[in-house]
Amino acid sequence: MKKSIVALLVVVALIIIVSPGIMGRLAEESVDKNLDWAAAESGDLVVSSDSFDRGWFSSDGQHRVEIRDGNLRAMLQGIGKSEDDLDLPVLVINTHLDHGLIPVTSMTREKGSLAPGLGNAVSTLRVEFKNGETVDIPGKIYSKIGLTGELQSSYVLDAGSREENGSTATWGETQVDVTTNPSTGDVEFEGKVGALSIADGADLFAVDALTFSGRQEPTKFGFAIGDVKLELDTMSISSNGVQAGGLKRMSVDAETHLSGDRLSARTFLEMQSQSIPQFGELTVVADISLEGADAGAVGALQRSLEAQGANPDPAQMFATVEDDLKRLLASGFKLRFDQLDVTLPMGTVMSKINFKVAEEDAATFEWTTLLLAAEASADISVPEALIDMAVAMNPQAGAAVGMGFLQKNGDVYEMKAEYKKGLLTINGAPMPIPMGAF
Repeated sequence: MKKSIVALLVVVALIIIVSPGIMGRLAEESVDKNLDWAAAESGDLVVSSDSFDRGWFSSDGQHRVEIRDGNLRAMLQGIGKSEDDLDLPVLVINTHLDHGLIPVTSMTREKGSLAPGLGNAVSTLRVEFKNGETVDIPGKIYSKIGLTGELQSSYVLDAGSREENGSTATWGETQVDVTTNPSTGDVEFEGKVGALSIADGADLFAVDALTFSGRQEPTKFGFAIGDVKLELDTMSISSNGVQAGGLKRMSVDAETHLSGDRLSARTFLEMQSQSIPQFGELTVVADISLEGADAGAVGALQRSLEAQGANPDPAQMFATVEDDLKRLLASGFKLRFDQLDVTLPMGTVMSKINFKVAEEDAATFEWTTLLLAAEASADISVPEALIDMAVAMNPQAGAAVGMGFLQKNGDVYEMKAEYKKGLLTINGAPMPIPMGAF
């Protein structure tokens, strides 16, 4: 046998036999780093390691995820009678990790792999309450830790059901794939949630199916950009056998991106409700775009809002965010509703709305300045049947027609409004706005 082949076999043997011990340490650090990164991203969670028993070829670890003081805890406390009554569960994650450049021991379990990396892992979840009671969460998380620390995880849940304290939950096959890179902060995700129903006596919550996908990357401005898609098929809520609400379908397609220090975003939403008693079905289609917003101002405004807590006082909140809001408006941007259609049993209300703010000096910007810096337009069409119903319910609603705000055109009423430099024009009639009122 040639020496080169012998040397190659020796190298392979060393990789298989020696590398697991080295990779075990790196894998441990990578697991902790990914969990700490996830907790930091959420802002309301704290992760602690209960144990990590590192072997040569495999290791076992346990981590606890708790809700710390913050907006989420404050919101949950607001639901309970007192903080003592608040029994927030702890999420316990138990992980078995097979490590090594070639994790051969992973082949003895389901979804094992010989793909090179720091290791392959399988995790189980349970929630633990203050009184010591624990509830196992069905399904498992299968993970692969790449050589650079990138973590690819798949939550896999087989179809099943569970009954407890008079409530019955059933679910279909579910898989959620998430790839995270704690070094860059990038996240990619994709998932399909099978049919889910929760029955509690005569009350029922059910979802036929949910799919989603997207990617997110952090920015220096404190928020992430990327895209998200979501499709929801039939969500029903009923009480005592009576339909109490829900959706027939909903889809969301949203994206955000940066150009230098300017933020742009677009969201397309389609939603159709279940039939509402004494009203019927409701359908909403919205195409909304934001162009050229100051990313630094958006980040500052977001941080100010998050600092308000779960139940802020409206006046105090406005006083806190006023400077950030002024900075955002002074920087200038465009906001467009290219489509905003609401379909009711009486017909469809169709709208197109544009709003533009010219860039101004932030140091001298005041609310009265906004009236001169802003431009807006709106085209609105309302079915005649809807106007007739509104007038029948409240005769004062007819004033919009009498004053010329709505003009009849066939079987619809229309309004074309424009605003520029303090002058509002509705259906061609000028309506100056007194600046002294502001």
